[in-house]
Amino acid sequence: MGAAEEPSQMRRAMVDTLAGAISGGISRTVTSPLDVIKIRFQVQLEPTASWGALRRDVYGPSKYTGLMQATKDILREEGLPGFWRGNVPALFMYMPYTAIQFTVLHKLKTFASGSSRTEDHLHLSPYLSYVSGALAGCAATVGSYPFDLLRTILASQGEPKVYPNMRSALVDIIQTRGVRGLYAGLTPTLVEIIPYAGLQFGSYDTFKRSMMSWNRYRYGSEEDDSASSFQLFLCGFAAGTFSKAACHPLDVVKKRFQIEGLKRHPRYGARIESSTYQGMYHALKEIVVKEGVGGLYKGLFPSVVKSAPAGAVTFVAYEYISDWLESILT
Repeated sequence: MGAAEEPSQMRRAMVDTLAGAISGGISRTVTSPLDVIKIRFQVQLEPTASWGALRRDVYGPSKYTGLMQATKDILREEGLPGFWRGNVPALFMYMPYTAIQFTVLHKLKTFASGSSRTEDHLHLSPYLSYVSGALAGCAATVGSYPFDLLRTILASQGEPKVYPNMRSALVDIIQTRGVRGLYAGLTPTLVEIIPYAGLQFGSYDTFKRSMMSWNRYRYGSEEDDSASSFQLFLCGFAAGTFSKAACHPLDVVKKRFQIEGLKRHPRYGARIESSTYQGMYHALKEIVVKEGVGGLYKGLFPSVVKSAPAGAVTFVAYEYISDWLESILT
């Protein structure tokens, strides 16, 4: 029995890994422009909206003040390629990230439910769905974090470039910070990813179960409860919006740690000097004191606009790619 089940388990792990990597790559490339704008806002110490004008006595004039203004500036100064700045390390991050995440998630749900069948995982309690998502997110974060750091650094710079490519950024980080520098900001990232991944996967499962219940009610049949691609998209959209909005302040703190002490062209605002933040809680306090509570939500709008379709594309692509891989590997 065990020998017969082993190939099936290995095949399922391969399906989860490949489907997760491909869906992550698709989602990341489609939503890269919004991610670049979000990062530019998050690492900007100056106000990012007109309501912050009163705090300009603390910092100089703002480079970016709104989504449309930032879009026009990046397009004018950097051209279309500017919206995909940092996309290569981002793909190196997102593809293994989603591969690890979905693989670990399926393993955890299999352990919790006693079944490797995906349909049986929907019967897990919401609590177990949230815990499984949080643990899967932690494993994926640790496994792909250096590429997340490089993505942030390359996406935060404009023209002229401080780092011409990923290799130059990597070398400078190791020279100035050491190997540990590749994990700068990991603590707030893990603190963020636990509720974020938990909320994302837990709420997605909850929304999907609700959608299937609606289909059973609508068609009056247990056999017609499967969710359509549009319904899966809506579930992923809602899950991405909800989780990102709840955890955004920790994402801002993470980005600040990631570029702390690194080179930054004066055109893009004040540089975050080394040891500006002494820890996660100190960073939160400093941002509130110097930038107001709104400082914790810089980049929230492009982040939500990006995360909602990103979550939707990821979940829908994963569901379809995994089904397709299952059919050709069976």
